[in-house]
Amino acid sequence: MRFSAAISLAATAGTAAAAGAANSGIKGFNYGAFFLNQAAKQQVDFAYEFRRAQNLPGTSGWTSARLYSMIQWGTASDVISAIPAAIETKTTLLLGLWVSGSDQAITNEIAALKAAINKYGKAFTDLVVGISVGSEDLYRDASGEIGVGPQKLINCINQVRNAIQGTALAGTPVGHVDTYDSFLNGTNRAVIDNIDWLGFDGYPYWEQTKPNSIGNAHERFYDGFNKTLSLAGNKPVYVTETGWPISGKTVNQAVASPANAQIYWQDIACSLIARGVNLWWYNLQESQWGQADPDFGIYPAGDLGVVKASYSLAC
Repeated sequence: MRFSAAISLAATAGTAAAAGAANSGIKGFNYGAFFLNQAAKQQVDFAYEFRRAQNLPGTSGWTSARLYSMIQWGTASDVISAIPAAIETKTTLLLGLWVSGSDQAITNEIAALKAAINKYGKAFTDLVVGISVGSEDLYRDASGEIGVGPQKLINCINQVRNAIQGTALAGTPVGHVDTYDSFLNGTNRAVIDNIDWLGFDGYPYWEQTKPNSIGNAHERFYDGFNKTLSLAGNKPVYVTETGWPISGKTVNQAVASPANAQIYWQDIACSLIARGVNLWWYNLQESQWGQADPDFGIYPAGDLGVVKASYSLAC
């Protein structure tokens, strides 16, 4: 298929999917495929995390998981064990397909996606609230890291749309997750034209060239978020990553601490919840079989079913 024809096909498919992409107040967390010691998470591990998220002190309704990949860590294209864990715990899914690296990446991700559809059927597909093609690929590409540029990303988006045609996931909203400055870059405008929703990753903690103390965090976050909303037009913007670390180095004026993480939660998480924005927080627990630095987890290192949250989650 010629590239121009693929874009036309993607736009047609996107029109149908856009109706189901609207924000609906989804609340969830991001879940990686492996622990800090590089061991792959198994079904029992994902289910343990999902159940913890569903039973948090001071809050409720955190029943969704954003994944970065469809592939079980350490395999070429086996289905990630988060899928049966989500079915087991009735956790909804914002699927992720990793596209950076070799051209084989998207091929393997699509193979795993199709395998999941065939193996688990509606028990799986009924849980899917969206599909993200890539994660911060444009940001990494512009930074000289391993990412992909806009034209290759659009090609991957079109491959995913073609792959789900005729399946139970046909019409599922397809989007891309990136930093707001990547979306604001005019060279990436074509990506926005080819997706149904935009995933906003915003971390005031890391914005070291601007005032980024916890007192400035509200302005930093909503400056980027509102610019993304304006750029998106009538397409919804999900908050796919944000958070404040409980420990770690000081970045410019940003101090990592449980007290500041609580302030950030009560300001940003609670305001997004009140607005009904789809939100996947970063993160439930980052220090798993190792110590993250910085550590963005609500829960510190240790048994997730035993350790206490580092700060109050009440709004």
